[in-house]
Formats: sequence, structure tokens, C-alpha cells
Amino acid sequence: MDQKQYLDAHGVQQKLQEAIQWVLRTRPADPRSAIGNYLLEQRSTEQGAVRVVSWNMAAINNNPFEYWLTHPDKDYAVLMESIESFVSDPGERDVSVKTVFTPAMYAQLEEHMTAQGWDGAEACAAAWEELRERPIVSGFLKDKGLGDKRLMSMPDRVTNTIDVEGGGRVCRPTVISSFSGDMATVDAWWPLWLSFHFSERLTLPGKKGGASSSKLPCELITKIPRAKYPALTEEEEAMSMRLQTLCIGIFDAILVHMVATLSPDGKWLVLKKQILEALTWAKEPKQIAILQGMYADADVFCLQEVRTASMREVLPTSLGNKYTVVCPAKPSKADQNSVVLLSKSRFDPASVVDLTSEALELYPEDATKVTDGDLLLISALEVASGTTMLFASFHGDTDGLATAPVLTAVHAVAQRLGPSVPLVFGLDANTYAKAKPGKQAPYLDFVADFTAKGYACNFPADAPLDARLTTSNARTFLQPQLQKACKASAKAVLGDFNPKDYILFPKAAFTLVNAGRDNSGKRTYDADMVVPTLDWPSDHGLVYATLQPQAPVDLS
Repeated sequence: MDQKQYLDAHGVQQKLQEAIQWVLRTRPADPRSAIGNYLLEQRSTEQGAVRVVSWNMAAINNNPFEYWLTHPDKDYAVLMESIESFVSDPGERDVSVKTVFTPAMYAQLEEHMTAQGWDGAEACAAAWEELRERPIVSGFLKDKGLGDKRLMSMPDRVTNTIDVEGGGRVCRPTVISSFSGDMATVDAWWPLWLSFHFSERLTLPGKKGGASSSKLPCELITKIPRAKYPALTEEEEAMSMRLQTLCIGIFDAILVHMVATLSPDGKWLVLKKQILEALTWAKEPKQIAILQGMYADADVFCLQEVRTASMREVLPTSLGNKYTVVCPAKPSKADQNSVVLLSKSRFDPASVVDLTSEALELYPEDATKVTDGDLLLISALEVASGTTMLFASFHGDTDGLATAPVLTAVHAVAQRLGPSVPLVFGLDANTYAKAKPGKQAPYLDFVADFTAKGYACNFPADAPLDARLTTSNARTFLQPQLQKACKASAKAVLGDFNPKDYILFPKAAFTLVNAGRDNSGKRTYDADMVVPTLDWPSDHGLVYATLQPQAPVDLS
């Protein structure tokens, strides 16, 4: 047997050609290493390995300026650092609110609010008399009391980006939304803002399959409960719809004034449109392209923070031919859902069973609340082996305090089903390298917890912290929660650089064949680069793993 016959007999030439074609199609950063990993994974798959991807897709980042970006245009850094300077040390630019949001503007706003029949006209007028004299930065943007009362962040949440019937979106005219109309000056912006809130009636999709409804955006603003936000006085709670609308109006006006002052040539709006095109308008197509490209051979996707419209329409349309898209029975009110996609050629679509409610019944009542859509737990039959497997996807609360009790509840379901039904769990655990004691979940505690329960993860046990980081982001000064803002010089120190994302599996059931992180779309991870970038549309890196079932096939 000559050399060619030998290679052909073992399929080497064919496999190498397939690997080269894959590299040419996906263009990884390190093609030589990628070919080796591809061949290793192909061999493992032939032996029944399961290829898993977990990714927080960051559904609700509607503000294109919320995070520091890695942007190729130097003017972006100049603009954002100028805004940082304006807010940090405004000097003579710290003018009174009434010079930006004028008494004439308040009179127009008051007329519209009264027409809505909102309570508290006199109290709100008194509040305006006090607010109008405040300096725009030190007395308004930086006022901790306004932040504690959620007087800007709450109305921003419900009006920034509104999903309408038919799958479209309508955005509030503001610097920090996807609105791209004329905001060159406060005078040009203000009529658009008023019309949006009080004149442009929208058709909103019905809830839980119900009938659609017609509402003005201002009708989405609801009373802020003092019971939940005790910083509010009783009087402020009673007039909170008026007060929220006034405060978000002042806030938006200050932002327009600020960027117009710092970028009088309008370059800020050019940059905004660039970011919107890359990370908002084309965000989901970019995400789908990543899943369909570099990870087209995945058997399982565990996704978090998926928009409700995306899980119902975009994912089934784009990936439904190849994958069973399994969604939460109760979608997230915050529009951030955990979803599992299973390869139809690998797992029987008809065998899928939703076990989420069983896990939630085991969740401790005194633990941090898990909201609808955060957790999805399902079982499915692996066709070739006849093995039933468990799959879970979970998005932890901001501080990660729900992660440990969720793991305990999911583990309890897995124990009931027994070791012959192995669990694969992709999650954004929201764990921290330097957690605030009692307020945030330390990643080392989480690792110790899942290890004690018999699980391993996509990171080797001896992996250093730097090799486990999956977030590398920092918030700018152009967003409504300035207490979270980070100076450009302190991004690496004060930003969110943490080990948050994991793929868990039973050590007795699987061997980790290959694993990695990605924040480039090329199966590579740059720990020094902040995300999102114009090419990476999420504030989380993606994690992936190839899991080889332990012999014998009967895992019991």
C-alpha cells in the first residue's frame, strides 16, 4: 500500500480537505490551531461527543452609547472622553436646568400631562420650580436622590425602545436610544420628543396571545411604588407619573445640549449611526451569522437574554430548519429570555419535555427571586444512543445571588432522574472575581458549589482567573445610571471584567475534549479588549465545549 492509498484508506485526505474548507469559510484568527481543533472535535463527534455553546446575547442594551466600545474611529474615543470630562468637571458649563429645559418647554409639557388626566399638577409645578434652578450636572445628572427614586431610569426603561405589532420598534427621541432623527439642537429635538410621547399612538402586541392594544408612549409610564423605592416621598409617589415624565424630559434635553456643545459639527450623530448599524439594526443578523458560521456544527445552544420577538420569530426563521428552538412557557417581562436550541438530527424534537416548573417548585422561597424567562430546564432524547439528557439555560440576576439556589434546584431534578440522564447546563452565572461580601456571588464559591455537587465546567480545574473571564465591559457617562459610569482610564480596574459564563456537566458522565471562549467571532478571546465591538454584538463573550460521553454508554 503506497502513501496515497494509506491516507485514503483512513479518510485522512478527506478530513483534511473538510478542515481546510471550514477554515476558509470561517476565517479563524489562528488557522493552524483551528484545523487541529476541528479534526479533534470531528473525531470526538463520531464517537458521540456533544458540542455545546452558551452565550448571553445581551437583549436589552438599547443605548448605543451605554458601554465603552472598541471603535476604529478615533473620534469616538475623543467624544466619549469629552463627555466624561463634561460630567466629571463641568466648570462654567454647569448652567441651570432652566437654560436648557426652558420654562416655555415646561409649560408645553404641563399642558400635555394635564390632558392625560394625571394627578399632582400643583405638586409637580412646585417640584419644577426647585428643579429648574439646579445646575444641569452637579444638581441634576449627578443627583443620587433622583437616581434612587428611579425618576429617569424607570421611564427610560419603558419608552426607550418599544416593540410594536408586526415586529417593528419605535424609539424615544433621545441621545441614548436608537432614534436617529434630527437632534442637532434642543430646539430641533423638543417637538419630536413631545410628539412621540403624546401624539404618536402605537399598536402594541397582545400579551399571552391576547388582542393587540393602542397606546400613546406616555401611557406606558406607570406610578413608581414607594414600597419598592422608599426614597420617594408619599407626595412624589402620588405624582410620580408627572415627575418621571418631567425628569426624563430634562435628562434628555441635557444630553442633547451636551453632545451638541461637544460636537457642534454633528460628528456624534455620525458615530451613533455607525454604532446603530453595527450593534442595533444589524445586531441580531450578526449574532445569527456567528452561530451559523463558526458554530454551525454545534449540537446545543444555551442562550440567555434573548428578546421575546427574537425567540419567537428570528431564531425559528433563521435556525429552525436545523434546530428545535425551545422557549420559556412564560416569557420574560424584561424581554430577556433563556432559550435552548437542540440539533434536530441529534435530538428527537417530539421528545422534548419542559421541566422548568419542577425546578422552580424546589427553589427556596427566601432566596433571591427568579423571574419568568430566567431559567429553562428541559429533557430530550438523543436519538443514536437512546439516552435522555437534561439541558438548562439560565440568566442570573445582576449580583448572581440567585445562581447557587437555581443550581441546587436544577441539581435536585437531575438527581431525581438519576445518573443515566446527564445534565448539560449553560449559564450566565453573574459571578464575580472580587465580589462585594454578602451582596455579590464570588466565582470561587460557585466553583466550589458545583464541584461538590459532582459537576465540572468548560474551564479546566487549574485554569487561572484570566483564562476564565467572559465579560470585559465598562459603562460610559452617557446613560441614566451615572453611579455605574467608568472613566476611560479606569476601565480595566472598575469595569466588569469577570468570570460569569459557564457550561456545567457531570464529571461522571462526560470528559471535556475541547473548550474555549470567543469575543471576536473567530473562536478567539481578547481579554484586554472591551466589548461590544462593531464586530461582536454583546457585552458577554461566548463559551463553547465539546463533551465526550464516558464509557460505558449506560451512564448509570
